[in-house]
Amino acid sequence: MSPVIPIKAAASGCTDVVPLVQRGQREVFCGLTGIIWLHRKIQDAFFLVVGSRTCAHLIQSAAGVMIFAEPRFGTAIIDERDLAGLADVHEELDRVVSQLLTRRPDIRLLFLVGSCPSEVIKLDLSRAAERQNRLHHPAVRVLNYSGSGIETTFTQGEDACLAALVPTLPADTSVAAAALTHDAQAAEKSLLVVGTLADVVEDQLRHLLQKMGLNVSFFPPRNSQAMPAVGPNTRFLLAQPFLADTARALQSRGAKALSAPFPLGVEGTTAWLQAAATEFGVSPERFEQAIAAPRQRAEKALAVQREMLQGQRIFFFPDSQLEIPLARFVHRELGMNLVEVGTPYLHRQHMAAELAWLPAGTRISEGQDVDLQLERCLADAPDMVVCGLGLANPLEAQGLTTKWAIELVFTPIQGYEQAADLAGLFSRPLKRRLKLAA
Repeated sequence: MSPVIPIKAAASGCTDVVPLVQRGQREVFCGLTGIIWLHRKIQDAFFLVVGSRTCAHLIQSAAGVMIFAEPRFGTAIIDERDLAGLADVHEELDRVVSQLLTRRPDIRLLFLVGSCPSEVIKLDLSRAAERQNRLHHPAVRVLNYSGSGIETTFTQGEDACLAALVPTLPADTSVAAAALTHDAQAAEKSLLVVGTLADVVEDQLRHLLQKMGLNVSFFPPRNSQAMPAVGPNTRFLLAQPFLADTARALQSRGAKALSAPFPLGVEGTTAWLQAAATEFGVSPERFEQAIAAPRQRAEKALAVQREMLQGQRIFFFPDSQLEIPLARFVHRELGMNLVEVGTPYLHRQHMAAELAWLPAGTRISEGQDVDLQLERCLADAPDMVVCGLGLANPLEAQGLTTKWAIELVFTPIQGYEQAADLAGLFSRPLKRRLKLAA
């Protein structure tokens, strides 16, 4: 197991890397996919996609919802009458929203989600959301964001959703109250963890932070009526690497981002928690006491997975923006060798600590020209390829072992208790290959 390297003392690694930048045909899902995990998290919200039948089929298929379930998402289908101008799209949307809210009185937060079709016909969903708000607020708050995949990768759907929520968050009034009372201690800093996490992961991270004596809020919360307050005394940690717009929106409200690797694996989770502990003055003894047991369990579980993965060569196609933190994890904690690490976008500020932990000389690519990248991958002949569903079968037919990138987004992978599960996602394809070859 590699020793934990303090963030400030880390080697430069790939900090100054010049990525291979290519722009061409891409292989990605659209941002509507983010609804699959968002609707499970915010339990009184509803996501109404304004799009085509293809959008509806995508969401239904990706969610895997059984016929007797009552999902918190749906599609207002743009059909031929709307496209031909035979019906007023805004009137039709008003009618659908009214029917939905009558049928589902439990909805407290409604998102109108734009799609490729709605953007192509220039449907102004921001105006529609304002109109619906006037009709239904305060019983229901109506917001809009774009889930289009025309120029984005699929995880940016969550980023757009959370960025749309930030302006509605209540203001943290403790600073103003402290100024009125001339009591600086009254304006204590607050910690906000940003990014959609599985409930079990949220509970684990909350427990660890509370053991350090920290009060923490999570955004998004499980209920729209429990939105966290934000202000100049807010310090936030990103739990997901694809929330650039959300981070900027929080900073515009005065919140301060804490720089840290992402909480993947033992090292990443430790450094992520350490960033919070340092900011809030937690003593080294208390920090160690809080994390010692789960860290030890995770290190022991990772040692088993490392036996199979050590020395294996891995190639990452760009997909979710998780690629750089994942590459750091598999290299430093599992001993895998990095052939290429592709990412849709390279956000240097958010990735600074991650890049410093990658081995110098790592080939990092930003964007994609899928034909050229496939040529590089086949020439490199890695032991494992992490890629989207559309590329997996063709690469398997070429004799390569693949891991579906989407599974790394849908599976809880953050924190100590999930470290071995994350490693298992990489070891299972190799085990499958060995069984098939036997």
